[in-house]
Amino acid sequence: MTDDPSEQARHPAVAALAEVRAAIDAACRDAQRDPASVMLVAVSKTFPAEAIMPVIAAGQRIFGENRVQEAKAKWPPLLDGTPGIGLHLIGALQSNKARDAVALFDAIHSVDRDSLCAALSKEIAQQHRKLQLFVQINTGAEPQKAGVLPQDADDFIARCRNHHGLTIGGLMCIPPADDPPAPHFALTAMIARRNGLPSLSMGMSADFDTAIALGATHVRVGSAIFGARPKAGGV
Repeated sequence: MTDDPSEQARHPAVAALAEVRAAIDAACRDAQRDPASVMLVAVSKTFPAEAIMPVIAAGQRIFGENRVQEAKAKWPPLLDGTPGIGLHLIGALQSNKARDAVALFDAIHSVDRDSLCAALSKEIAQQHRKLQLFVQINTGAEPQKAGVLPQDADDFIARCRNHHGLTIGGLMCIPPADDPPAPHFALTAMIARRNGLPSLSMGMSADFDTAIALGATHVRVGSAIFGARPKAGGV
C-alpha cells in the first residue's frame, strides 16, 4: 500500500467508511443520541490485509472477524506499529478455540452456551485478560443459528455471572434475514435492560440506522465499507 495520503483517500473503502460514519452520525441525531455512544465495528472477515490497511490509515480502529484462525493469520502484522486497534470476534466460537480467542480478541459477541463460558472463564483467568463479552440472543429461534433463546436469556446471563464468574457487558443479535429487524432489536434491548446490561451489538450494513434508533451501542458494518465479499456470507 502506498504511503501517499491523497492516494489512500481515493481508495473506495475509505470513501465508503466516511459515508458510513456520516450515516451513523445522522441516525444518532435522529434518535437524539450522542454519536460517540455508537461504536462502529468494521467487519473485515474474508478480506485480506491489503483491503484493510487503507481503512486503518483512515482512522478506523475497531474491526470484526468471524473466525479465530483467519484472524490469527491476518492480524498480527497489522497490529504491529498501529496503536489502539481493537479486534472483536463476531462469529460463533468453538470452546476449543477459547485460548486463542482470549489471546487475540478484545471483545467476543457470541457467548451462547455453558461449555463456552467455562472455557472462556478459564482462559481469561489464566491469561489475565479483560474482554468485553456479549451474550448472543437467537431472537428468531432459528435452528441453524447460534444464540440463546429469548426465554432462556435471563437464566443464562445469571449463570454466566454467578456460576462461571464472567462479566457480561451486553447482548448481540442477528435478526432473521426475511424479518423486519426492528422487533428483534427491541426484544434484545428489553432483555438487556432488565439484566442491567449497557451494551447492544445490533445492526449491520442494511439496518444499522434502525438498530441505533433502538439503542445499539455497537454496529457491525462490513459490505457497506469493504464492498462485496470474496465469498458468501456478508455482514
